[in-house]
Amino acid sequence: MKTLLPFLAVLTCALWVGAIAILAIQNYTSVSLTLFSFPLIQIPVGILLGFCVMAGMLGAVIVQGGLLRR
Repeated sequence: MKTLLPFLAVLTCALWVGAIAILAIQNYTSVSLTLFSFPLIQIPVGILLGFCVMAGMLGAVIVQGGLLRR
């Protein structure tokens, strides 16, 4: 189990990177981010997905680090 968990983590990251690359190449549609009905920026879907995945991974690491310290 100790060797399977890092493998699954790397596999998940690799699949996300591949999916983002494919989506960024095939679908260059821009989406607009809004906050409280104010438009902020327009960026491609692939880049937005990459930022969301990165924020989710960082959040998971922070939460797991906080839970393991107890």
